Amino acid sequence: MRRYLPILLLLTCCSAAVTGENASGQSGIVYRIDPAKTYQTMHSFGASDAWRAQYVGLNWPDEKKNRIADWLFSMEEDEEGNPRGIGLSMWRFNIGSGSYEQGDASGITNTWSRVECFLAPDGSYDFSKQAGQQWFLEAARERGVGNFLAFTIAPPWFMSLNGKTTSQGKKGMNIRPDRYDDYARFLVTVMKHFAVEKGIRFGYVSPVNEPQWDWNTPRQEGTFANNADCYKLIGELNDEISRQRLDTKIVFGEAGAVKYLYKSGTDTPIADNQIHEFFSGRGAFPILGMKNVLPCVSGHSYWSTWPVDSMISERRQLRECIGRLSPGLGYWQTEYCVMENNAESKGGGWGRDLGMDIALYVARVIHYDITVAQAASWQWWTAITPYDYKDGLIYLDDGLGNGLRGENPSLDASLKQDGVARDSKLMWALGNFSRFVRPGMVRVEIASSTGVTDPGLLVSAYRGGGREVVVVVNLGTRGQSFRLDGEAEKYRMYETSESASLKYRGETGRDKVSVPARSVVTLVSGGI
Repeated sequence: MRRYLPILLLLTCCSAAVTGENASGQSGIVYRIDPAKTYQTMHSFGASDAWRAQYVGLNWPDEKKNRIADWLFSMEEDEEGNPRGIGLSMWRFNIGSGSYEQGDASGITNTWSRVECFLAPDGSYDFSKQAGQQWFLEAARERGVGNFLAFTIAPPWFMSLNGKTTSQGKKGMNIRPDRYDDYARFLVTVMKHFAVEKGIRFGYVSPVNEPQWDWNTPRQEGTFANNADCYKLIGELNDEISRQRLDTKIVFGEAGAVKYLYKSGTDTPIADNQIHEFFSGRGAFPILGMKNVLPCVSGHSYWSTWPVDSMISERRQLRECIGRLSPGLGYWQTEYCVMENNAESKGGGWGRDLGMDIALYVARVIHYDITVAQAASWQWWTAITPYDYKDGLIYLDDGLGNGLRGENPSLDASLKQDGVARDSKLMWALGNFSRFVRPGMVRVEIASSTGVTDPGLLVSAYRGGGREVVVVVNLGTRGQSFRLDGEAEKYRMYETSESASLKYRGETGRDKVSVPARSVVTLVSGGI
């Protein structure tokens, strides 16, 4: 029998990752689902519109942008039973801070990252702005997306200390002390407009993004914020939501790395240890009892995915901290794309990868975020990208595979008007979760008959709405098979691999479930 990392042996209580075949190729493993042992209730899978949707939604031909919207949001199937899209159940809408109107004066040289602002310095609103983003917001609603989150990453430039939407380093939040209430009023007024005029309800608002970073490099809007700054803004926002009678919950955290949620004494001590400080009832900045604050902390999975044993350890520490300091507190993973440079990411963020290498890398992150950190929501960073970078689900190029990397004014201008949109295996692998693990389903125990773990095969199970769903990630170079001891005799099978993109493979019996090498497979019983 193989020997495995001790840290992985501890995971059998919350997930299964086991060898599926013996040396002769015959299945010798049974996965047993225990519906009596439950974990988190799943909320959503999502992605954001920042910032590339502004040009695609505004300028690209209707046929192309509708195809993109179908890929992201559709729950429909084609005539052969293949999903047309990945059925995201959360869409993140970025409320801009006016770097677009500032132009070059914003200091943000990348025009793809400049964003319009609905509010002008004179206090007037123009809701015709952010039209491209609004197109995708409405496309998501039309295709049945049920959860919308408004997020902002900097105050409008005219409320800031330095007259810009980028920060001044780790000196505090880039906002004038007398404008916190104005900032909160601006955010709530925007959300109320969409609720009243468009019928689109933002159930959630995230007022702070990665507050631990200094944000003084002018690549995009953003501001540092210490814990006291965050507390002040959340208080103002909580009160303003009540004043304007919105049914919106504040989602707080969006930590730049998960360590800032549970550790103290990090490189940014005035913005760390956030579970204790905000959610324990014993910290300096208690928000858990505020009427409009969601009892949930959010964080980003950046810089915590390699090596694998460290990834698991960090998520276990996060879960233990929540259990110790604030039992019942939820956790959402609200932003991730590949940036770490290691043996598997092959160059880190740079170099787009539309194939299975990065799809499997991210599928493993999703699995451990859900099964170890117990994330109830898992959200990708940006849905659309024109860059030669691993930050998108859908990639834009000139038809020859050329994405943006470095200075290329001609290609930059061209892609803002039209181009080729390419799906990725990463997008479809996310769909193996998002299309089938629907809001309200509960993650349940699934364990192998041997209790032996293998980091090459990752399995999780979910129940709800008359359905049972099992997601299997096979990281290995050989196929695996096993018996599934669940509620049904047969399961519908959907595969993402080098040869399939969330393809319906027909029904499989429970006695031998075969999972191809280097694939993500979803097994579904009951209605979809």
